[in-house]
Amino acid sequence: MQAEDVPLLPRGVRCHFDTVRKVDVLLGPERVLMLDQIGLAILQRTDGEASIAQISDDLAQTYEAEREVIEPDVIAYLQDLRERGFVHVRSA
Repeated sequence: MQAEDVPLLPRGVRCHFDTVRKVDVLLGPERVLMLDQIGLAILQRTDGEASIAQISDDLAQTYEAEREVIEPDVIAYLQDLRERGFVHVRSA
């Protein structure tokens, strides 16, 4: 996965606030993944149009951090979700 790649949520996968558990979750077909604030921040920017570099830039600006620090974590997080089938990636 590269910075120029564009992540997207496949059909049937979406973020949702679970009112019972009072936590944000990522819902997939017959699967659920509880999200922390960092995961939610990344997924809120995963719209199928923004590249990983653009997502990292936005997070760096929002949280006043260095993109060079944030981007490897974004890539690792999205790669993990990709391996689980929660995220698809369009190569640039």
